[in-house]
Amino acid sequence: MWSTIVTSVGAMLTGSAGLRGSTAAAQTAENTSAALDVLRKSISVDVHTHGGTAGITSQAPPNDSIVNGMKAGSLAVACLAVVPDGPLLGRNAAGVLGALRTPEPGELYKYHLGRLDWVDEVLANHGLRRALSASDLAAAHAAGQPSIVSDVEGLDFLEGKLERLDESHKRGVRHVQLVHYTPNEIGDFQTGTVTHQGLTAFGAEVIRACHRLGLVCDVAHATEDTVKQAVKVATKPLLLSHTAIADSPAMGPTPLKGRQISGDHARLIAETGGAVGIWHFFPSLEKYVDGLKEMVDVVGVEHVCIGTDQQVSPGSLQDYSKWVHLVAAMLRGGFTPEEAGKIAGGNYLRIFSTAVG
Repeated sequence: MWSTIVTSVGAMLTGSAGLRGSTAAAQTAENTSAALDVLRKSISVDVHTHGGTAGITSQAPPNDSIVNGMKAGSLAVACLAVVPDGPLLGRNAAGVLGALRTPEPGELYKYHLGRLDWVDEVLANHGLRRALSASDLAAAHAAGQPSIVSDVEGLDFLEGKLERLDESHKRGVRHVQLVHYTPNEIGDFQTGTVTHQGLTAFGAEVIRACHRLGLVCDVAHATEDTVKQAVKVATKPLLLSHTAIADSPAMGPTPLKGRQISGDHARLIAETGGAVGIWHFFPSLEKYVDGLKEMVDVVGVEHVCIGTDQQVSPGSLQDYSKWVHLVAAMLRGGFTPEEAGKIAGGNYLRIFSTAVG
């Protein structure tokens, strides 16, 4: 994969797509070459994605779009998230995304299993590997073979039955998010009505089960109180996969304000050895890099990663062919190659290795 990418990117930058031999083209080629070097040396990871417009949340059948984009942009790993409460979601009169109705008993469990079947078919027939361990990720990266970590966004399908988490692990899931947009028995979420005052006793059991089974425990969408209580239970690093700092100047005014987090909220994650993923809802790649810097200023470079949240709504990294350009923008923006490697994947690999093995 690597030699193909270097050849194609080089041709694009020095051929008809640019002014051959121009200073601008030469600088762009040099910057992109440096980004590719980072991606060759480091396992890069999008820690939260739905795979784009033809991905897991779409109505498209399993296809090659995810693997093609990953190859084009030199992304090694995508944490591909199924959304069990997907059938319930829609926008209210104010345009805010949320659950529009209460699920029928067993409805979300059945839907969840169907989405796992979708992932199985993508893996069987569309050029991706499944990573079940850190060694799987290392082997796939060495071979230049794009991989996925099977992810679940919201454990609403459990319905109080912890054995369903074990079943998901047996199906290859290695990354789970506790809450999403639908009230469940685990804890409160940011954009919903507070009913539990944080994490429930069952929610604490779920976190312990994640640690026992070998699952990355993701607290994205959880309220700050839920996270405060989760930190007290957790014995392994926590991840908050997709957000931005509260009142982010890089984002500007946004309907996603309710999903941004305070500095204290972010520091709770860092205290566990975990990391905060920054989504791609910025007006440009340069502003995306500014958003990464905003979180680095709060928690340090060891505790920030990239969770694009493709393809919930338009953002600055609409498809994975631009992944290498994001890394190039990080280098232009002042991150060293080592720092860029950590944010683009190394920090998640540390969490994944500790949680999953």
